[in-house]
Amino acid sequence: MWKDFVLEWLDIAGPFAILLSIIFNTVISILAFVPSVFITAANIAFFGFWVGTLVSFLGESVGAVVSFLLYRKGLKAFSPKALERNKWLVRLQGTEGHRAFLLVLGLRLFPFAPSGLVTLAGATSRISLIHFAIASTLGKVPALLLEAYSVYRVLEWGTEGKIILTLFSIGVVGMLFFRRK
Repeated sequence: MWKDFVLEWLDIAGPFAILLSIIFNTVISILAFVPSVFITAANIAFFGFWVGTLVSFLGESVGAVVSFLLYRKGLKAFSPKALERNKWLVRLQGTEGHRAFLLVLGLRLFPFAPSGLVTLAGATSRISLIHFAIASTLGKVPALLLEAYSVYRVLEWGTEGKIILTLFSIGVVGMLFFRRK
């Protein structure tokens, strides 16, 4: 559904499709907790694997930097409970310089670290914009390649494979939900 929505907009945008995709990714990054996988899927379906992956990478990188700036300006005094649950995010808030750079890089490389929380923790830390941008961008490369390859393979599946993946995903989310309760 979302992938189709994004595909329609990319088709309408014509020569501005890349710019529109980067804007979509930036908005998703600002929202923090909305997954960008459907934009990656639309980019790969619309532009092809390599160009779609590159466009997604650019969008996520720009989105992380814009989010960082907005969070730093608007949320300087805000420290949500989610940041306090992860020792690496707490550690990032208290670091600066090359240590903060390495923590952002490491958290971006870790595929299960929520991107929005990493950006928020970075924004509430003393890391510079340049260090954050470089570490965040470098760290996104492996995770985005893995995501893009997975999405590409899922796009090639037939209806049966997509149904199995959907049921599996619902099962995993359900397990996580009930496990927390």
